[in-house]
Amino acid sequence: MARSYRRTPVFAITNAKSEKQDKRKANRLLRRKVRQGDIYLVLREVSNVWSFSKDGKNFWQFAAAQHMRK
Repeated sequence: MARSYRRTPVFAITNAKSEKQDKRKANRLLRRKVRQGDIYLVLREVSNVWSFSKDGKNFWQFAAAQHMRK
């Protein structure tokens, strides 16, 4: 494939490419808490997803063709 295109015009609100580092930190904290004895925890109880680097996604109804290219 020479070029692939997005099917839906949904983009991140901020300039961050991914939340990989934030997810790693949150999962490490969760595993540490579980090892310490707090057995019944959920990831959202340990971390706040609103403090991650990418703040969510937004739908662009009239996105240009250059933005739809991957």
